[in-house]
Amino acid sequence: MESWLALPPLLIALIIFFLRVVDMSLDTIRVLFVVRGRKLLAWILGFFQSAVFIVAISSVLTNQQSFLTILAYAAGFATGNVVGMLIEERLAVGHIHLSIVSPSRGVGIAEMLREQGYAVTELSARGLQGMVTLLHVDVMRKQLEAVEKLVREADPEAFVTAEDVRPIRRGFWRA
Repeated sequence: MESWLALPPLLIALIIFFLRVVDMSLDTIRVLFVVRGRKLLAWILGFFQSAVFIVAISSVLTNQQSFLTILAYAAGFATGNVVGMLIEERLAVGHIHLSIVSPSRGVGIAEMLREQGYAVTELSARGLQGMVTLLHVDVMRKQLEAVEKLVREADPEAFVTAEDVRPIRRGFWRA
């Protein structure tokens, strides 16, 4: 490790920045898999993430007189968070629960979603201005955009919320 620390300070800073981006990206994705209960993937990512972290932090501590390495470390941390979030969005691992509130077109939304193969639970509910239809739909995260588009087409005024879920057992999940 000592040999590469003899490189020009700017190059060392770039290496530290890159290592920290990789470290934090792996960390963000690892947390996703921990929350989703994917133990083996979480272990593998945690192993590599900690190895990269040790190399990055030891490089900064070896060169602590260089403000550039500290700046690169901090910038890599911040950038790695964003890169990890972007990767996580692309992976779209897991399931999502949608709650759809429609004052007048709930039945039509439910029928359209069912025609597309989605399981929908309909409930009558009372909103601020009277009766509404409340729909519950659980889908794979990769399907969120398609479902959202269908809902918008059926009722542009529908109120939609989403939350991550972890299925326990049974029920219908569109493959």
